[in-house]
Amino acid sequence: MPANFVHLRLHTAYSLAESTLRIKNLARLVAEDKQPAAAITDTNNMFGALEFSQSMANLGVQPIMGAQLNISDNQGVGEVVLLAQNETGYVNLSHLLSDALLNSEANTDPQCSFEALAARAEGLILLSGGVMDGFVGLPASDGRQALAKARLESLHSIMQGRVYIELQRHGLGAEQVAEPILVELADKLDLPLVATNDCRFDTPKMAGPHDALVCVGTGRKVSEDNRLKYSPNHYFKSAKQMTDLFIDIPEAITNSVIIAKRCSYMSPERAPILPPFTSKTGNTEDVELARQAETGLAMRLERHVYNDNMDAATKIEIAKPYQDRLAFELGVINQMGFPGYFLIVADFIQWAKNANIPVGPGRGSGAGSVVAWSLSITDLDPLRWGLLFERFLNPERVSMPDFDIDFCQDRRDEVITYVQEKYGKDRVAQIITFGSLQARAALRDVGRVLEMPYGQVDRIAKLIPNNPANPTTIAQALESEADLRAERNQDEQVADLIDMSLSLEGLYRHASTHAAGLVIGDRPLADLVPLYRDPRSDMPVTQFNMKWVEKAGLVKFDFLGLKTLTVLQRAVEFIAQRGIDIDLEAIPLDDAKTFEMLSAGDTGGVFQLESAGMRDVLRGLKPDRFEDIIAVVALYRPGPMENIPDYVARKHDPSQITYMHPDLEPVLKETYGIMIYQEQVQQAAQVLAGYTLGAADILRRAMGKKIKAEMDDQRATFVNGAVDNQISEKLASDIFDTIAAFAGYGFNKSHAAAYALVSYQTAYLKANYPVEFLAASMALDAGNTEKLAVFRQECQQKGITIKPPCVNYSFASFRVEPVSDTTNDTADNPLAIRYALGAIKNVGAEAMARLTEKRDSGTKFKNMMDFLERLPRDASNRRQMENLVRAGALDCLHENRHELLKNIDYLLAHAETMRRDKESNQNNLFGEDTDSMASSLRLTPCEDWVAMDRLKEEFDALGLYLSAHPLDGYGNQLEKLRIITASELNRQIEAGRPPQRVNLAGSITGKQVRVSQRGNKFAFVQFTDQTGVFETTFFSDVLSESSDLLNDDKPLLVSANLKVEDNGPRLLAARVQLLDDAVAAWHGGVGLWIRDDKPLEQIKSVLRDDGPGKAEVKLHFTVDGHDVRVALAGRFKLSGELRQNLRRIPGILEVREL
Repeated sequence: MPANFVHLRLHTAYSLAESTLRIKNLARLVAEDKQPAAAITDTNNMFGALEFSQSMANLGVQPIMGAQLNISDNQGVGEVVLLAQNETGYVNLSHLLSDALLNSEANTDPQCSFEALAARAEGLILLSGGVMDGFVGLPASDGRQALAKARLESLHSIMQGRVYIELQRHGLGAEQVAEPILVELADKLDLPLVATNDCRFDTPKMAGPHDALVCVGTGRKVSEDNRLKYSPNHYFKSAKQMTDLFIDIPEAITNSVIIAKRCSYMSPERAPILPPFTSKTGNTEDVELARQAETGLAMRLERHVYNDNMDAATKIEIAKPYQDRLAFELGVINQMGFPGYFLIVADFIQWAKNANIPVGPGRGSGAGSVVAWSLSITDLDPLRWGLLFERFLNPERVSMPDFDIDFCQDRRDEVITYVQEKYGKDRVAQIITFGSLQARAALRDVGRVLEMPYGQVDRIAKLIPNNPANPTTIAQALESEADLRAERNQDEQVADLIDMSLSLEGLYRHASTHAAGLVIGDRPLADLVPLYRDPRSDMPVTQFNMKWVEKAGLVKFDFLGLKTLTVLQRAVEFIAQRGIDIDLEAIPLDDAKTFEMLSAGDTGGVFQLESAGMRDVLRGLKPDRFEDIIAVVALYRPGPMENIPDYVARKHDPSQITYMHPDLEPVLKETYGIMIYQEQVQQAAQVLAGYTLGAADILRRAMGKKIKAEMDDQRATFVNGAVDNQISEKLASDIFDTIAAFAGYGFNKSHAAAYALVSYQTAYLKANYPVEFLAASMALDAGNTEKLAVFRQECQQKGITIKPPCVNYSFASFRVEPVSDTTNDTADNPLAIRYALGAIKNVGAEAMARLTEKRDSGTKFKNMMDFLERLPRDASNRRQMENLVRAGALDCLHENRHELLKNIDYLLAHAETMRRDKESNQNNLFGEDTDSMASSLRLTPCEDWVAMDRLKEEFDALGLYLSAHPLDGYGNQLEKLRIITASELNRQIEAGRPPQRVNLAGSITGKQVRVSQRGNKFAFVQFTDQTGVFETTFFSDVLSESSDLLNDDKPLLVSANLKVEDNGPRLLAARVQLLDDAVAAWHGGVGLWIRDDKPLEQIKSVLRDDGPGKAEVKLHFTVDGHDVRVALAGRFKLSGELRQNLRRIPGILEVREL
């Protein structure tokens, strides 16, 4: 027998940080209590409406769609509950919530006006609100009885018999004050009463964890008094508990059921909805798709398949399989009802290409479609590369097509704007996504609100294994980690922390926007799904996440931003400055230079191929065909990686290639007999067991899911089909097992091929046009000093000059220019990279763009006075000027950087005076030009920095050493000391071969000193060498021994132990010494090659600077055609700086380590 009460106020976990009620648990509670219906009323949202509908309906419970919403009038704001009676009410509720969220002021709670409610009141039932913040309940509880009455009268006038006065009994004093007033008002105004319980958690035991969650959401501590706090009675009460609670007002209970009977609409699941595609031809969608595809295919064949030597008959023969495949695909697309989808995608991609916005060649299984290739949605020939349409659209299993489209990261928003303008801004939205409390985050958040010591909570959190790909839950960690169990068993407070965190783990904590997903509707989207506003985005966002928005009928389009496309375009533009036009679609896929570079592992900056482990694979593989790149993209992942050695061995020794059955050779020949791609599973089932490719795709999916019943059915079908093809039952079963084992981690070949094409394009440009490619790469990573340092090192290795930043020659971004400053012609001159002004720290790229516009609108800056006069206001604050000086960007106007820095306030004041005079038309009153005015600058003179100080200041401004590195002078001494570079260390770690003890050399770039729980000091110290950065932890004993050295600017030698932990590798310092001392202890020396005796005095002077040491110096020169070597008397201390100073002495031809 159904219960006689219905909950009409249920806050699910989608009331973010307000409720711990998970929808599945809630549905179970309602069903178990035999309540006939239940209403979802989350705060200002319907995030969970469709999930709630399906979960309740699946258990035989009537779902009621509703929400708690803030209403405003001229007296303030208060919450009510709105419940949808029918489809009209649901649409009205969706619009009210959408408008409230999209139009509310920033940093205020979403709200809708009373007038907006009146306009969309049809189909809605209203509950008047509780005492905490209720539109009626709050004024009834705080002495504003007249306002409560006036509001009820106003609501009654617009809702026309659909207003209920809420009564709640959570044990709050305000409820006891308000109740008699509300009962009296109900009697006076002839309005019905209804009992509700504001449910926020499932059982009384969850009151504590719920309170902690509220504190997490509001940023408060549990111990604080003056904060939002719910009573323990906000749990899910049974119908009997509610009946007993309101035994004196039975009609309030009965009315809950009456309201439920008045509501008969649930959030629907719909078939896919797309806007109609209208073409200039007026064709229907299927006819228009065929027209565009056939035209496009003809163009593709002419451009990419035919060659000049082919006669008409040959072309017809070659075209036949393409045309047959096109006809087959069009038939499937039309049968499934998706021609409009293809036309919509093709339209915005073509618009992007016409606007010169880089578009990727494809991603995912869509690259297997000839229709997509013909429409220029993708750029890979599916027949040439053996890509299957059935992996994308399966005629035997209806599912939506899903193109993932990569656009230039910088211009992706332009494409989205085009789509908004074409289909209507109210019909286009991004998709919401929710961030949940993972195990470690839950422990840290709960520990913070419980005010437990940070160090203790951090230590416990780190006992949870860190696996981002498959996060470990607290429950799993308690099973696997003995230390975590011990902490829980030994400390009651820790046990509370863990138990509370277990209760909250997995709850949604915040909402944000999906990185790529976009939906396009055929009507205003709020008619279909409610909308939300992400504060970080101007676009509306659906309130349903990806899973539920698709069930609601909206079709997802993925607009991804891929930085590599921007790098490619920028590089092509740089190359065009030489008069060379590169068409990336037409580059040869067999370029020897490209494969030579890949075989050497020289893949820094190459898409998908630049990791240390991948470089090792490429060196062993020595790829010489595009198919090898497709294969390594597919193989270099956990699971398939174990096949890499076999793949490499078979490539170099074909005698090792074997096939389980001869019929598999055409399927696996390309990959040397190894199954790598999901498509090979389909093809194997086709050739061995007679599957269609569509049926084989269903087989592949079943193998991936490993559901026993499905697998048993598929095994029988496979074996029977193989036996019909004269294959023994045992061999067929063995092959099935082999394929099934692989299918779980096989890779989509279409996706791998599309990625491999981008990889090849980047590699081709790097191999053939390294200056332009590296300049483009640096431009896209201008804000990442770590990457810039790596590129700087690569340029140094390749002999590419990076010119320093300069206000007269640099631009806001990185550029390519001739090595010589005497020409601007890049056609036939050696090229260099000019460092970007915008890459200098804290100057602002936009401000630097305006500065260079000022320069380029006239002439180059002639002197400091000219620079100050033309300096834009937004490029003239103190920090900007200081860093321009430190970086050397003003060297062309004044070489003494230290002097400029000392006079910075004077210079900025001068610039401001000149700007004011110019604005008041008083500038150059007597016709003085800046040449004559320059002498009026009165700079306080001072000595310039010595070389090491100059480098340090440069580093502070750029975040890397550009003109030189403090380690440059040490040459092969670093090798003799068995010093490993930061990049080599990272390579060994990534390749799974981390050394236990290492020697590293570097200059300090940062240091943070901390104090442990026991009062011991420890420090994190950041270093840089010529290849990158590394951080070392110094515990108290090593820190105290080396504190003086860590305050020195000189390069250090750090001996450290390497610990590879769950959250990454850590270097623990064991010993530190000055690098100069380590080099001197080696007893090495240098040889100086000189032409004559002119530099001798300067050599002696420089050697005296560092004093005596243990290294020898030998002079090498030629007398009468004979080589002469002379050792200078004494031993010397040869620091890196001294070596650099020796190299600068005129007359020294070479400085070489002995």
